[in-house]
Amino acid sequence: MKLRHLFGLATATLISWSTVLYAEPLKVGFVYVSPIGDAGWTYMHDEARKIVANEFGDKIETSYVESVAEGADAERVIRNMASRGYDLIFTTSFGYMNPTIKVGKMFPKVKFEHATGYKTAPNVGNYQARDYQGRYLAGMVAGAMSKDGVIGYVGAFPIPEVIRGINSFMLGAQQMNPDIKMKVVWVNTWHDPAREREAAESLILQGADVLTMHTDSAAVVQAAAAKNVYAVGFNSDMTAYGPKVHLTSSTQHWESIYRAKVQAVLDGTWKSESIWHGLKEGVVDISPINPIVPKTVVEKVEQYKADIIAGKRDVYQGPIYNQAGELMVAEGKFLNDEELHKQNWYVKGIEGKIPQ
Repeated sequence: MKLRHLFGLATATLISWSTVLYAEPLKVGFVYVSPIGDAGWTYMHDEARKIVANEFGDKIETSYVESVAEGADAERVIRNMASRGYDLIFTTSFGYMNPTIKVGKMFPKVKFEHATGYKTAPNVGNYQARDYQGRYLAGMVAGAMSKDGVIGYVGAFPIPEVIRGINSFMLGAQQMNPDIKMKVVWVNTWHDPAREREAAESLILQGADVLTMHTDSAAVVQAAAAKNVYAVGFNSDMTAYGPKVHLTSSTQHWESIYRAKVQAVLDGTWKSESIWHGLKEGVVDISPINPIVPKTVVEKVEQYKADIIAGKRDVYQGPIYNQAGELMVAEGKFLNDEELHKQNWYVKGIEGKIPQ
């Protein structure tokens, strides 16, 4: 909490300076790429904001700006927040990375935290969720429930984060069905329900009987429900958008990261760092699995989850081959974080090429 000094004149004839201390809440801002009602990515970030705001009470004051386009618009919004006296600003989309770094240089006393990128600065930290771990577990459910052996994936942008999620989902599905295939449709947007739904319907026409996505709305789940095919949600529990077909969701819970970052600023211990939290820290999970999924499948997923948390199993442990049959991860080895951050190839069984 910041303390400021007020100096005042005692009387017109006798000047007496006194110091009065008063408390002022820490101003914390959030910049969102899609609306808070998207049911996915931004919704979960804002749920975490509300949890932390409630926990800290009058020690902090939070606000947000939603539906901020990546690029020049983001820079304007972030700069505006910094100029209005915000102490800590969270920028929550990959495309905010460079604007955050740029504005950070303009306001060296403000603390910034950027989600999902890889750049840091003296006053800019970075935080991520190991959502590929949740993807793997959700993929296991999808692989077990696909009757035709074809799953469909709606991708946002072909960046390593999204490619990593696609591969992780496929690796999980292959644990349950080694011969399963995956088709991917790219929409080049984080949030466009109409385009997401159109992509989902295209995948169904191509024979996919379980759908998932790396986009922000529940449109894919809704499309699956309309066509009576299974779906796996992302970011939040999307059961409400297709109760009969929704199998589970790979979920993210950001409040522990926000709580720690806010507390560090209040304590004066904040430092620029990159953190990547997952199942172990409770930032990543899967939502309750639909009762239609066989108990044996649920038990296997729960065991794999426990093994990943305990460090007994890794999502990217070899042998893993790419589409061309080349060995990418040898038996007994696994991908390190640097390799995960640079992932630009599909695992075997995924059809099509990654757009350039």
